[in-house]
Amino acid sequence: MNSPAPALTRPMTPARRFLSDFCASKLALLGLVMLIIMVGAAILAPWIVPQNPYDIGGLDILDSKLPPGSVSGDGSMMYWLGTDGQARDMLSAIVYGMRTSLLVGAVSVVAAFVIGAAVGLIAAYFGGRIDALLMRVVDIQLSFPAILVALILLAILGKGVDKVIIALVVVQWAYFARAARGAALVERGKDYVEAARCMSLSWTRVLFRHVLPNCMPPLIVIATIDLAHAIALEATLSFLGVGVPVTEPSLGMLIANGFEYLLSGTYWISFFPGIALALLIIAINLVGDHLRDVLNPRNQA
Repeated sequence: MNSPAPALTRPMTPARRFLSDFCASKLALLGLVMLIIMVGAAILAPWIVPQNPYDIGGLDILDSKLPPGSVSGDGSMMYWLGTDGQARDMLSAIVYGMRTSLLVGAVSVVAAFVIGAAVGLIAAYFGGRIDALLMRVVDIQLSFPAILVALILLAILGKGVDKVIIALVVVQWAYFARAARGAALVERGKDYVEAARCMSLSWTRVLFRHVLPNCMPPLIVIATIDLAHAIALEATLSFLGVGVPVTEPSLGMLIANGFEYLLSGTYWISFFPGIALALLIIAINLVGDHLRDVLNPRNQA
């Protein structure tokens, strides 16, 4: 009697493998779901929130500082998280503020990634004096506290979303440069790099077409962790009054707006944006921690 042929298993696509890896960890899956919900809400903010909190014409000053669960004076809407001193719906303000925080964090991390990776790859590839010079610049950059450098830059540049992004790029690129250099030094002596050199390929093509893809795992992990760091740093700068302007508030600015009301018992103006900021950073860190384990070559079969 012939035995049945073994069932053929289809190879997992990268997307399915990614989801499978996250489903194996409850904390990582929780972080991924939280992050998807928050990012989705931020992107769809104009269509899903009950109020545009920065449309002055749509605000009623009589609804200012209403506690959570209150109804507007005309009975048209429910303020689930209350209102702030400018009569803005806190739920709507938090979603819009999260939009600004994510935008600043994501753009600054991408720019820092590009600059830092390029510097690190060039330092590792050429070595010698170029490596020594670039790494001394990196060492000097990393020797200063990030918040101090950002404060000095914003004192010079002034307020603005673009100014905050520039400050965050300056304080973050060195982390990517050091990580890219370390990964590229490992790859530089491998056979495929020597083969590319023997084929007289340009150094830019060798670095960015062949070496960089093999250096991506640690850089992706650093980018994820730095995203949380950038959001927290932007919130700190905005809380101190040197970050984004009042016309484009982030979560940090919302927390600062309610700080003066804490002693009067109007806790929700700072409390709920603070909770949203904490949940956003926790979600990013959970995803980043799991990515570190998934992309670790020692853990890959």
